[in-house]
Amino acid sequence: MTEKIKNSCGFSTKAIHAGEFPDPFTNASSPNLVMSTTFSANAGAGFSVEGMNENDAFLYTRWSNPTVRQLEEKLSALEGSETAVAFASGMGAVTALLFHLLKAGDHAVISDVAYAALSEITNEMIPGLGIEITKVNTSDPEAVENAVRPNTRLIYIETPCNPLLRLTDIQAVAGIARRAGARLAVDSTFATPLATRPLELGADFVIHSLTKYLGGHGDALGGAILGRRDDLVPLRRKTAIRLGGSLSPFNAWLILRGMATFPLRMRVHEENALKVARFLENHPAVGRVIYPGLPSHPQHELARRQMKNFSGMITFQVENGREQAARFAENLQIIHYAVSLGHHRSLLFYLDSRELQETSFRLSTPEQLRSWNDFAGEGIFRLSVGLEDADDLIADLESVLRMVRKG
Repeated sequence: MTEKIKNSCGFSTKAIHAGEFPDPFTNASSPNLVMSTTFSANAGAGFSVEGMNENDAFLYTRWSNPTVRQLEEKLSALEGSETAVAFASGMGAVTALLFHLLKAGDHAVISDVAYAALSEITNEMIPGLGIEITKVNTSDPEAVENAVRPNTRLIYIETPCNPLLRLTDIQAVAGIARRAGARLAVDSTFATPLATRPLELGADFVIHSLTKYLGGHGDALGGAILGRRDDLVPLRRKTAIRLGGSLSPFNAWLILRGMATFPLRMRVHEENALKVARFLENHPAVGRVIYPGLPSHPQHELARRQMKNFSGMITFQVENGREQAARFAENLQIIHYAVSLGHHRSLLFYLDSRELQETSFRLSTPEQLRSWNDFAGEGIFRLSVGLEDADDLIADLESVLRMVRKG
C-alpha cells in the first residue's frame, strides 16, 4: 500500500485501493486469493513464531498470509491505525485481546450490555482464570470511573452497544483509562470506521466484526483488532497465532471484495434506516423506537458529535412482543427473520429482556436494570436495515404491524 493512498486519499479511494496492487507477475487488477497453507522458505528460516517479525517473508498461513495481509492493510487505512490483526470471527478478535492483556490478579471494567458472547465469556470463563470483572453502564462516565481499581488493566466498551443502541462517550472514557493506567478497547462494529474513529478519540484498540458491515454480504465470518504497531505485533506473535483463530484467506478475499463498496453501502444503510425509523416512530402499533439518528434517541447529541453516519441498526418495541414475533417471522416477505446484522439484505429478530438477563447480561444493580428498561422494556425487535428500497421495507413492516394492531 502506498503511503499516498493511506495518508492522503479520501475514504472511498482507500476502501477500493488501500492494501491492493496489480499482481507483479500477471498484472491482474483484482487482489489475488492465496489459499496455500505453506510457503517456500530459505534454509535459514526459523521454525518458531518467537523469531517472527511483521515484515518477514510468508512462511505459514496461520502466521500470516498475503490475502489476509492485504485486508489488514485496507482496514488499517480506513480506521487510521498503524496496523491490524485479522481473525476468523469477531469473537476470535475479542478473545485474543482479553487473553493477551489480562492475567490472574488483573481487573477489567466491561460494558454491562455488549455483544452476547463477550458478555457470556466475561460472566464465567474469564473470572474463572482469576481475573476480576466489573460490569457497568459505560454510558455513564462516573460509573466507569467509580469502577476503576489500582489493578484495572482494561476498560472495554461498545458504542453503539448491541442490542440497546446505547452510546458511550469514547473521549470521556479514554481520559478515565489514561488516568488509571489502563487500556481502552472499543468495539465499533455498529458504528464502523465511516462513522467513528475511536483511536482518534483516545482508544488504544478498536475491534470490528468483519462479518457485519465491513464484509457486508452475510457470506464470510471475520474479525479484526486495530491499533498501534507496538501493541499489535506482540499480540499477533504471542497470542493470536497461538490461539489459532486465523482468518481463512478465502473469507479475507470475500471481505476485501465487499469493502470496495463499503462507503456507498453505509450511506444507503443510513438513508434507509432513517426513513424506516421515522415510519416506525409514527406507527400506532409501535411503542418506542431507538435509533441514534432520531432526535428522540436519549443520546442524540452525543451521536451527532461522535458519529458521522448513524448506521442501519434500529430497535423498536410492540406490545406483547414475544407473542408478536411469530407474526413477523411468518409474514414478512422481504425482511428475513434472522440473527446477525450489517448485510445487504434486511434482518429482524426479537430479543426478550427476561431471557437475555438470565443468560447473557445478568444485570445486578437497580441502575443497570433501569437503563435496560429505558431502552428495551420487556423486549425489542432488532432491525438491521439493508439496501432494499426503503418503501418496500416499510410496506413489509406495515403488513405485519397492521395485524399486530388488530390483535
